[in-house]
Amino acid sequence: MTFKKISQVCSIPAPIAVFLAIFLTGCQAGKKIADGDAEKIPFTTADLKAAQKVIGLSFTDNEIDTLYGTVARNLDGYQGLRQTPLENAVAPALVFDPRPAGFNMAEVPAAGTAEWGLPEEVTLPDNKEELAFYSVAELSVLIRTRKITSVELTGIYLERIRRYDARLEAVITLTDSLALVQARRADAEIAAGKYRGPLHGIPYGVKDLASVKGYPTTWGAQPFKNQQFDFTATVVEKLEAAGAVLVAKLVSGELATGDIWFAGQTKNPWDLQQGASGSSAGSGSATAAGLVAFSIGTETWGSILSPSSQCGATGLRPTFGRVSRYGVMTLAWSLDKVGPICRTAQDCALVLNAIKGRDEKDRSTIDAGFVYDADLDLKTLRVGFLEEEFSKETGKWGENANQALATFRSMGIEPEPMTLPGGASVYALMSTIIRAEAGAAFDDLVLSNQDDDLARQTRWSRANSLRQARFIPAVEYIQANRYRDQLINEMKAVFDRYDAVIVPTNTGNQSALSNLTGHPAICLPNGWDDKGRPTSISLLGGLYKENILLAIGARFQALTDFESRHPAGF
Repeated sequence: MTFKKISQVCSIPAPIAVFLAIFLTGCQAGKKIADGDAEKIPFTTADLKAAQKVIGLSFTDNEIDTLYGTVARNLDGYQGLRQTPLENAVAPALVFDPRPAGFNMAEVPAAGTAEWGLPEEVTLPDNKEELAFYSVAELSVLIRTRKITSVELTGIYLERIRRYDARLEAVITLTDSLALVQARRADAEIAAGKYRGPLHGIPYGVKDLASVKGYPTTWGAQPFKNQQFDFTATVVEKLEAAGAVLVAKLVSGELATGDIWFAGQTKNPWDLQQGASGSSAGSGSATAAGLVAFSIGTETWGSILSPSSQCGATGLRPTFGRVSRYGVMTLAWSLDKVGPICRTAQDCALVLNAIKGRDEKDRSTIDAGFVYDADLDLKTLRVGFLEEEFSKETGKWGENANQALATFRSMGIEPEPMTLPGGASVYALMSTIIRAEAGAAFDDLVLSNQDDDLARQTRWSRANSLRQARFIPAVEYIQANRYRDQLINEMKAVFDRYDAVIVPTNTGNQSALSNLTGHPAICLPNGWDDKGRPTSISLLGGLYKENILLAIGARFQALTDFESRHPAGF
């Protein structure tokens, strides 16, 4: 019986009828097998004996015989479920919450007046193209005081995209017509005294995982290169409400992995022989090269911090649930996060303030306060650092990391040696969870063999990861999440003691660990390697305590100039 017939006969809503139809399909298939129609079963007990080796189990012959028919009935149930494809946007009924038992939301400021520390006066340069590397904070003053119009500034960035992007492959879709409409509106509002705030009139780009009505949203993958949605992602809507101007959709690595996409590889503007890292490759590259004033990226496991580090930008990965993911491609429901990639920590604060907040369209979001204080007394903070991981940094990375520690000490911070929980097992947990969830999110791609159309087909490719997902038992996924809950409580103990933890960006387990537990992080440029490419340092913070990370980052950048430099040739 089809779901339409069930709905008509029983007078129940169509969604419920769909699942009843699936259930009946599975039951009918199971009854067929139970009645002894064994020749219809597409596998033998010998297949089961061989398959158990993949998951590290060993059942007796009698146990295999006993479960044989039930496993076959399970397979028929799966086939019934597959008759109703699920779109990527459909989330599971289970919603991840990073807050451990006993977490006190009262410790998160609910309201307050931000102290942005914006410059009082900004001079317009003789060569206006230099504005491409001004911070959002500086540009906001120029626009607010009407020393430059949004239309003029937008034109500078659009021209730079047309001139330089062929070398970078950071932009996938130019939204120039939309940008000019938004820029003209911003200028008219500002002239009329309707100033919306520091992002008003500022040109930016968004990673091409986020839908924008009227434009393609390709997810960086060949099977979706002509995909369009009739709605706009919440993060883009919030930026429009803040008056920001969308000039481009920026390249995402293929289905949110790496810097390779269906038409090429996004480059690091400091070294065009090197990829920008991923998967917010376009966001990191375009921001560093001055093609946008700031950008929006996403992170599941390193995809904001890694391209920020590689390209010399400042990237903020917010607390899980801090920013809505509605309208943004899902890779892993319990891990995906949306955040800004900017020139400075102060800019990241300005952008986070605009995009944060509860969204009824994304059940993982939460209303948690955010109050930025540029004058935060850093001497009152207790800060840890991963001494063992710092000792593993070598060459210029090691020199720059130790110099960064010295700079933090000059700010009145006294970092204490400490360790993080989890050890090497964190990678096994992350691998199990991210692959299982990504496999579910893109199951239709594998079942239809469209995974063969993805650009990368290597061991570490997204295509291979999606296929591997089919060999992760549901029990192991649940067990991984139980261990994850233990890590969440262990991390609570860390941040009950410390306000922030300084970590090398590229060593240790901190990236996997903090993504699993949903904690925020910021990546700060701190120098260059022997080849003139950026190096970085990162900080982890307590849940919803981005304000502390950003204040530390802003003070660090006030004492250094790494964030203000830009790559030669751009």
